[in-house]
Amino acid sequence: MSLSIVYTRAALGVMAPLITVEVHISNGLPGLTMVGLPETTVKEARDRVRSAILNSGYTFPAKKITINLAPADLPKEGGRYDLPIAIALLTASEQLKPSRLDQYELVGELALTGALRGVPGAISAAMEALKAGRQIIVAQENAAEVALIGGQDCFVATHLLEVCAFLEGKQALPLPPPEHCSLPLITEDMSDVIGQEQGKRALAITAAGGHNLLFIGPPGTGKTMLASRLNGILPPLSNQEALESAAILSLVNGSSIHKQWRRRPFRSPHHSASLTAMVGGGAIPAPGEISLAHNGILFLDELPEFERRVLDALREPIESGKIHISRTRAKITYPARFQLIAAMNPSPTGHYQGNHNRCSPDQTLRYLGRLSGPFLDRFDLSLEIPLPPPGLLSQPVKQGESSETVRQHVMEAQERQFARQNKLNARLEGSEIRDYCQLSAEDALWLEQTLTHLGLSIRAWQRLLKVARTIADIERCEQLERRHLQEALGYRAIDRLLIHLQKMMA
Repeated sequence: MSLSIVYTRAALGVMAPLITVEVHISNGLPGLTMVGLPETTVKEARDRVRSAILNSGYTFPAKKITINLAPADLPKEGGRYDLPIAIALLTASEQLKPSRLDQYELVGELALTGALRGVPGAISAAMEALKAGRQIIVAQENAAEVALIGGQDCFVATHLLEVCAFLEGKQALPLPPPEHCSLPLITEDMSDVIGQEQGKRALAITAAGGHNLLFIGPPGTGKTMLASRLNGILPPLSNQEALESAAILSLVNGSSIHKQWRRRPFRSPHHSASLTAMVGGGAIPAPGEISLAHNGILFLDELPEFERRVLDALREPIESGKIHISRTRAKITYPARFQLIAAMNPSPTGHYQGNHNRCSPDQTLRYLGRLSGPFLDRFDLSLEIPLPPPGLLSQPVKQGESSETVRQHVMEAQERQFARQNKLNARLEGSEIRDYCQLSAEDALWLEQTLTHLGLSIRAWQRLLKVARTIADIERCEQLERRHLQEALGYRAIDRLLIHLQKMMA
């Protein structure tokens, strides 16, 4: 046989499109030509594959070799094509006589010795292979990843010789060992927080409705501490959510997937993070922080210190739950359904107007002006976290509700939302808001007058209704009442701060 075909999978974002490796050996001057839009790392496979074949005891064909990676218009990078190219070469040169080669997909990088190395995106490749009705062979380094999807029809190999013996029916390959992943323990508990009852209440509302939250306050009041407790009161990831998060993480750090299994991501990038680091990018775009936070939390501390263009780039993903990255050679869509939690000081000095603040209202307003109005509109709740009142720390500590207790309340509220509308309140859209957030005539008039007085936008009105709906769900109320609206209006601290500064400057 002078022609052979082997199936493998590319890694294009979280997608794993099918790649057909075609190898043709013919008479002519010895040489190897690779076509099909391969990157430099793929072109280097000729040297890795040649050494791996020779060191495994086989002969590298001294003929004219043509390797095609189809489809030709799909960019291909990395060493993931080494193993399928080697198997196709051995089959085309009749050194390997596999049975049912079309029932397998192969993914793996080859060392010069013939040993197999892991590749990014093994989870996505395995899932797509199983959907196509084929079995997949991966390296031992990827065993922990494919085990998370059950490990059925996934085989693990450590060397090229093992794969060859398996394909010829001479040796069996092991399945990945089952992963016993328990639910993550809560290490940062809500009961550890002293005081800040309104902050705890805002966290519970945020978790129950899937809202975005902004903390405002002087340094050392517990803004970061409160934000770190949010993960402990969110429901555990479902199987589908866990696989989605694991598929993204496997593109950048596959070794930590089993440690993060069923743990909601908590990403906290530094305020010097670039636009590419935040949203993703590169010649063939890699996921950014917002995609790594998919199904979890993106926490931005010192919010005004981030570049304005970086923050404004988050506006579309917050609404759509995905990010589209277009480059000359590839266009990739990554999921980015995250909860945005942020913390900021009320002025450049970190304090409000008073003895501790050396800034004028004009300087403070310019500081807050680093955040655009449309970006601030994306926060459903904004809350002031004040300094603790005098005497609080000297009093006996009163034990508050634990994270596990709050989580149960959150899960009950979410169950009511899914039973009513099959989604969280934060994801309600225009017509759904009218259907599920209905108000009485008096409350609707009162709310409109209040919003006009505060100068809030239509988007802020919609978000306020969704927060009020979540408050009602926590309290097990079917009908929205004025007290729910009043509490939701209480979580508009950034609006009150801006109005106060503008009045001082007038």
